[in-house]
Amino acid sequence: MDVLETIGFDLGHGETAVAKAKVESIEPPEMLEINNKKVQITALGRHPDLGYLIGEQALIQAGVTHLQISFKQKPNHDPNYRETIRKFLETYYHLLKDSKQIEGGTYSQFFVGCPSGWSVSERQEYQTLLKEAGIPLLSVVPESRAAFMQAKEAGKLDYDKLRSSVLIVDIGSSTTDFTLVKSLHEIPIDFGSNALGASLIDKAIFARTLTQHEDRALLERVFEDYPHHQARCELACRKAKEDYFSNEQVYSHPQSFARGFESINEQIYFIPQVNKAIAQEILNQPLPELGHKSWIESFREAVTEARAKLDQQSLVPKVLLMTGGASRMAFTRQICQEIFPEPETQVRPDPEPERCIALGLARVGRWDLRVAAFKKEINQLFESNQLKNLVERHIPELIERLSQPLSAGLIENAVKPSLTDWRNNRIRTLADLESTMTGQAQQWMGCDRARQIVNTQCINWFNSKIQPELAQETDPICRKFQIPRSSLRFEEGIDPGMVNPELSLGDAILADTVMFIVNLVIGGGTIGSIIALILTGHLTWPIALVYGVSVLAAGVEITRSRTQEAIKEKIDVPSWSRSILLSDSKLDSICEQMHPELEKALREQLAENQKTFDELIGRVGQELKAALTAKAEEAIILIQ
Repeated sequence: MDVLETIGFDLGHGETAVAKAKVESIEPPEMLEINNKKVQITALGRHPDLGYLIGEQALIQAGVTHLQISFKQKPNHDPNYRETIRKFLETYYHLLKDSKQIEGGTYSQFFVGCPSGWSVSERQEYQTLLKEAGIPLLSVVPESRAAFMQAKEAGKLDYDKLRSSVLIVDIGSSTTDFTLVKSLHEIPIDFGSNALGASLIDKAIFARTLTQHEDRALLERVFEDYPHHQARCELACRKAKEDYFSNEQVYSHPQSFARGFESINEQIYFIPQVNKAIAQEILNQPLPELGHKSWIESFREAVTEARAKLDQQSLVPKVLLMTGGASRMAFTRQICQEIFPEPETQVRPDPEPERCIALGLARVGRWDLRVAAFKKEINQLFESNQLKNLVERHIPELIERLSQPLSAGLIENAVKPSLTDWRNNRIRTLADLESTMTGQAQQWMGCDRARQIVNTQCINWFNSKIQPELAQETDPICRKFQIPRSSLRFEEGIDPGMVNPELSLGDAILADTVMFIVNLVIGGGTIGSIIALILTGHLTWPIALVYGVSVLAAGVEITRSRTQEAIKEKIDVPSWSRSILLSDSKLDSICEQMHPELEKALREQLAENQKTFDELIGRVGQELKAALTAKAEEAIILIQ
C-alpha cells in the first residue's frame, strides 16, 4: 500500500515537535499534539505504575523516578543513551497512533531531522537506532533541508532565490550548523569543533544560580543522589533564558528579572534569574566547552569563518535563513547582519523556529515521495519511445521546410554567381564550372546565413510540430503534480537564449541538423544535380546547335548523354558567344526554371537518405530527452 502521509519528527536537544502532511495534497502540514501541546520539552520519565512519560507529563507527574532531558547527540554505543532515544521515539509513536492523529504502519513515513554537520555514516547509524523503536518507515534527513523546504513552501523564497544560493544558520540547543543550499543541494559548512549550542547558556545560568545559592552544598548532594532534580532545575534555567530573550526590553532594568522556578522540597527552591546585566555576563564569560572562548565570541567566529569559506568560492548567499530556538536571541541576528550585510544578503529569521523544522521535515518527506513519482512518470515517457516516434513522424515536414529556402539559397549564392563567372570567361569549361559551383555551394552552406536558414526552419518545425504534441504528453504530468504546464514546455521555442541560457536543446538539435544538411547537400550529389540541371535543356542544346559540327569532327556521336559529356569536358565556348548564350534575361530565366527542379531534387535526396535521417532522429530524440530532463529537474523545485 502506498504511503498516505509523511510525519516530520523534530527530535531536538531541547524540544520536540511533530507535523503531518498528506502525500496527495499540497495543503500545509498540520502540527500534532501530545499532552495538548504542539511542542514538547525533550524529556523522558519513567513511572513505576504509568510506565514511560514524555514532555511536560514526565516533569510534573508525581512519582517519576528516572528523568532524562536534553539527550539528543551523535549516535554512540552508550546503552543508556540508546535506550533513552529508542523509548522516547517508541512512546511518542504509540501516543500519536493511539490518539488517531496518524495512520501508523506503512501508511505513515517518518522523517526525523539531524544536524547537517553529521556525516553520512553518523546519519545512517542514527537512522538504524531510531528504527529500533518499531516504526516501519523511517528516514533521517538534515534539519537544514527541512528549514529550506519550509521557507520555500511558505513563500519566503521566490524562484530566483530557490535557484541561487541560500545560507541556513540553525542555532540549536546542542550545535550551530551552517549549510549552503545551492539549487536544492545542501553543502554543510564545517567550522571546527561544533559544540556551540544554546544549552551551554542554560548550563551557565545553572552554574551561576547554584554558586550563589545559600544551600549550595545541600543542593549538590541532592543533585548527586537524585539526578532528576538537577534535570528539572536545568529546565528552569532554560525557561528563564527563553523568557529573557523573548522580552529583552522588559528585563533591561537592573531590578527586573526573568525567572524560573523549581521546588526541591517545601523549604528549598531553585530560582534562576536573568536580566540584561546577567545575560551579558554569561554570554561573554569563557566556557571550557568552547575552548575557553565566550558564547558570543564563538558565534561571531563561526559566522565569520562561514563567510570566509563562501568568499573563497566567490559565493554570496541571496538569503540567510535563521532557525533553531536560539535564533530568537537578538544578538545572533545582529551578528549575522553585520557579517552578511544587505542588500547582497537578506537575513531572514524564522518567526516560529520551534515549529519550523517539524513542518519542514513533513514537507521534505512529501516532496521526496512526490518527486520520486514525478521522475517515474518522466522516465516512463522516455522509455516508451514516444519522443523518438514523435520526431520521426514529423521529419517529412522538416524536409519540406528546408528544401525551398536551401534551393533558393544555393541558386542565389552558388549557381548564379558561377554562371555569371562562366559567361564573363572567368571559367573555361563546364567541368570547371562544376568544380567552381561545388566550391561556392560548400562555402555558402558553411556560412552563417545558410546555418541561420536551417536554424530558423528547425525552430519553426519544432514549435509548430514537435512542441504541441509533446505538450499532450507532458501536460497531464503537470496537472497530476499540480505544477504549471509551462514547467515541461518549451514555451518560447527551442532558442536557448529565449527559454533558458543553460538549456542546450536548441543548440544541440540545430548543430546536429545543420551538420547533417550541409554534409548531405555537399556530399550527397546535390551539386552534381545542379550541373545536370544546367546541362539538361538549359545550356546543352544551344551549345550543341552552335558547335555541333566541331563535336562531330571530334568523332563524338550526337546523343544526349555523350553530347553533355563532350560539351562539359572538351568545349571551351568562346567569350563572344557566351554572352549570347547566357544573357542577363536568359540567366534569370535559367535560375527561375531551375528553382522548382532543384527543390524537388533536394527534397528527394533528403528523403532518400533514410539511414542518415535515422541517425538524426536518434540524436534529436536524445537531445530532446536531455532537455526535457533538464526542464524536469527545474520543475522539481515547484513540486510541493
